[in-house]
Amino acid sequence: MAIPTRIGPYRIGRLRRTVLAALVGSAVVVPMAGAARPAAVPAPPPPSLGPLRAATCATDVAARFAANRDGVLAGERMAAGHGDRRRAAALRALADPARNLLSFDGRDGGRSAEVFGDLCGAERIAVLVPGSDTSFEQYGRFQAGAEALSRRLGDRSAVVAWLGYPTPSMLGLSVLTARRAEAAAPALRAFVDEVSAVRPGARVSVLCHSYGSVVCASAAEGLAASDIVLFGSPGTGVDNVASLHTTAAVWAGRGAGDLIGRVPHVRLRLPFVTVGFGTDPVSPGFGAHVFAAGDSAHSDYLKAGSVSLDSIARIASGDNRA
Repeated sequence: MAIPTRIGPYRIGRLRRTVLAALVGSAVVVPMAGAARPAAVPAPPPPSLGPLRAATCATDVAARFAANRDGVLAGERMAAGHGDRRRAAALRALADPARNLLSFDGRDGGRSAEVFGDLCGAERIAVLVPGSDTSFEQYGRFQAGAEALSRRLGDRSAVVAWLGYPTPSMLGLSVLTARRAEAAAPALRAFVDEVSAVRPGARVSVLCHSYGSVVCASAAEGLAASDIVLFGSPGTGVDNVASLHTTAAVWAGRGAGDLIGRVPHVRLRLPFVTVGFGTDPVSPGFGAHVFAAGDSAHSDYLKAGSVSLDSIARIASGDNRA
């Protein structure tokens, strides 16, 4: 009997669905088989902060940095008293006087927005939106990427590392659905509105990594940004750029070393939930401007000296040669 050398479209679709079903099974089974998740770490409510205003930006920002540092230290004391040494150590590092937090809330897993560069004098503002498994305890790579991008953009620029939502775990079903992204979208739109109002003439780019690209897609309509940049994306939950209903230029890139490219780009409607994120953002059918990402692995897009960092910096600078 002859062995078929080609697989028809129906079989490809069925194969993708089978693989995605396996992913869903793993996402459900692994957490149940493992240890129970730890209880939430207690934290004080965030400080009451006034609005940022363009006319008094430097004063307002300095006041926020100081108030949020006090909030982080209060959170560190509560975490230590609770016996969570890992959270306490992470907050102690975040309270370093060299760190500049525009916002901080240690409750419900924690939220923050850290500024790198001079926000009040910036002509270019890049807002980084992280993907799964980003937290105060796992903040190092996110911070390093923001610092590398800030150095690459140079003077008259600011990078904001926006950890503004509870990112999903790679070992949970939530990473396969858009629910957390949809819940995070209003906060992202409000934050971008705030920094845009402080520097109304600045170019604002929103840079979205991995699951963060689902957050950005959910927030795209009405997002006050010149560019939405998707990298290492599993999909966005929509079929094409037109479905994002945005006036921003939409960019997408994926490194040759990124295994996210092997994730099936489909959506499955199951009882009570839809899993998967649909069209591959770097495919011609999606309609994004595709940028060079070199051989970047999934966590290396903002690595110093990389092709992907150079491309993303060019986009944030308004250089269309990216």
